[in-house]
Amino acid sequence: MRRIALATAAFILPLGACSYTEAPDENAATSAAEGASAAANPLASNDAQPGQAEDKPRPLMQAQVVLDRLGFTPGVVDGKMGVSTVNAIKGFQEARGMQISGELDEPTKQALAQWNTIPATRMVTIPADFANEQFAPIPEDRKEQAKLARLGYTSLAEKIAERFHTTEAVLAEMNPQAAVGTDAGTPVGNTVSTTAPSGSESGPAPAIAYRAGMQIRVPNVGADRFDPAAVKDEKWASTLQMLGVGTAQPRAASIEVDKSDQVLRVLDGQGKLIAQFTATMGSSQFPLPIGTWKIQGTAYNSPWQYNPALLANADKSDPVLQIPPGPNNPIGVVWIDLSKEHYGIHGTDSPDRIGRAESNGCIRLTNWDAARLAQMLKPGTQAVFKV
Repeated sequence: MRRIALATAAFILPLGACSYTEAPDENAATSAAEGASAAANPLASNDAQPGQAEDKPRPLMQAQVVLDRLGFTPGVVDGKMGVSTVNAIKGFQEARGMQISGELDEPTKQALAQWNTIPATRMVTIPADFANEQFAPIPEDRKEQAKLARLGYTSLAEKIAERFHTTEAVLAEMNPQAAVGTDAGTPVGNTVSTTAPSGSESGPAPAIAYRAGMQIRVPNVGADRFDPAAVKDEKWASTLQMLGVGTAQPRAASIEVDKSDQVLRVLDGQGKLIAQFTATMGSSQFPLPIGTWKIQGTAYNSPWQYNPALLANADKSDPVLQIPPGPNNPIGVVWIDLSKEHYGIHGTDSPDRIGRAESNGCIRLTNWDAARLAQMLKPGTQAVFKV
């Protein structure tokens, strides 16, 4: 879980607007190419790999994993039927001309049955280079944040959770062997310990001590096959791999942002729905700007300009500040600039709040969904915002 939860707003990237500073093919769900990717990246999906330890049945998480791979993402993969999962099911149903119920009813289960061989979870070994990062708490005071070089992850647990599109609490439930005090979970060397949020009636989740070389169970998210030649920006390529976002994404002809359903839809040239993401959008003070806009451009790993004049809950006496980039930056890892001044589509530092909180008018997605969407868009793509 993130240490801070902030409403986002306007910006300034090098692109000029806002106030700033700087569905895959369905067969990809079981593609052999993902196995090749896993050989180069030990965290990548590899469903053809035998010999993984059996897990308890997780039918809803299995459906979330498949929907996530197909581009109808459930936001956080947690095995729970929340608003984002309902939206993901509705998107899948709409794309296939089915009756839209938002439920895993029998026709929907039959439509998803071709991917029943994809397990809900998989075992991975935490690589040393993935674990080798300086983790530190993030101050809540904006002036203190502005002094930092980067708003990185606060713990290895948080970083793992984001890589596998889940939460620290879900990881803790899946990995009781990693609890501090057990042989497997005893802190060693540069181990990072964290306490996951409350997860069940039995009380708080145990403290977890993840470290390089540890084997853990994670949600089996895929669509993470990565072609280095497809991304010119090395830092952005690293971010995509860190988030488990592959390079094989469909191209959008247009997008729709639907206030009533709280979703962002991606359409092809024939108007067919090819991907859908639950989004946080607007508030009573800063409503979603209804109309037709254009994508101006994309800024990767950008800093954020904290401008109290443009924020609903900011202290107006605060100075304008530049908040450094990083996954815990309020706009997350990417800013997709719109032709509507001061508005954009971006990531977040609080993925579990997407669809459940208000923004300062912008469209907010999980970091992994925002990064995936950025791969689908190009300057000039039409963006229709509707009630």
